[in-house]
Amino acid sequence: MLTLKGEKVYLRALEPEDLDFVHKIENNEDFWEISTTQSPYSKFLIRQYIENAHRDIYDIRQLRLVICTKRGRPVGLIDVFDLEPRDKRAAIGILIANKKDRKKGFGSESLSLLCDYCFTHLGLHQVYANVTANNGDSMKVFENNGFRKVGLKKDWTLFNGKYKDEWLYQLVSNVH
Repeated sequence: MLTLKGEKVYLRALEPEDLDFVHKIENNEDFWEISTTQSPYSKFLIRQYIENAHRDIYDIRQLRLVICTKRGRPVGLIDVFDLEPRDKRAAIGILIANKKDRKKGFGSESLSLLCDYCFTHLGLHQVYANVTANNGDSMKVFENNGFRKVGLKKDWTLFNGKYKDEWLYQLVSNVH
């Protein structure tokens, strides 16, 4: 699908071969703050998740894609979730797994590709993201892709005994 191919990355559906990659990400405690995960996932559960990832986005209200470099190396995951078909909106989450792969434009290009997909193929009117207030790199990625900071949720997430604020970012399609 041309919509999901860029100059640096392409986005693809989950494959059975992604089991170890997804398992490593889901069980990395460094990422639990942004994913609201509180306990590890077994390979069995992740295998089941991957096996069901082919289901229609309108049925399960989410879509997870693997971010791959042009050479096919997976570097992260990008999700559409909390799809609301009636209101034509959905949330977006993005994760570049290794620090060495960050700040290379992979996240920004992936976000741009996914937004185009959401507006063009899913017919969404808007997409939004929730970003912890201390995550400056993520804020920059969303802002550089046209998202606007529209609200602050005070003491929104509790992680390691501390409350953190969270910004709500929104991108509204210019196609009506």
